[in-house]
Amino acid sequence: MAILRVQWVHFSIEGETCPRCAETGQEVKRAVHMLQEALSPLGVKVELEEVELTPEEFSRNPLRSNEIRLNGTLLEEWLQASTTQTRCCDVCGDVDCRAVEVEEQIHEIIPAELIVKAGLLAAAQAIEKEKPCCTSDSACCP
Repeated sequence: MAILRVQWVHFSIEGETCPRCAETGQEVKRAVHMLQEALSPLGVKVELEEVELTPEEFSRNPLRSNEIRLNGTLLEEWLQASTTQTRCCDVCGDVDCRAVEVEEQIHEIIPAELIVKAGLLAAAQAIEKEKPCCTSDSACCP
């Protein structure tokens, strides 16, 4: 069975986060639900892992917050997008936080549709890796 692992990393203080990360978290959960419905019939299991950054970890690397990885690869890589920074809120302090730029549009809150798109690409790759390889005809194996 192929697996699609969705990992969402975000800043947290005693279980609370900033509005940007909180809204992205809702979008991640919505995307995971959509991916489960779409991929289950194909035999793909979708797993969500939420990683909370401590204030110390956040201060060392604020761009890790609001990071989404699909099977270990950044969302930006799946979408041929780029990581950028924009001012966030009082919770995050005087730092610029992670945002994603896709086709010249900056997303501070990552929409479920982008996560689903990246998830489908990652799932397709996972399914391809799970295909059995022929042993009698080397032409069918890469």
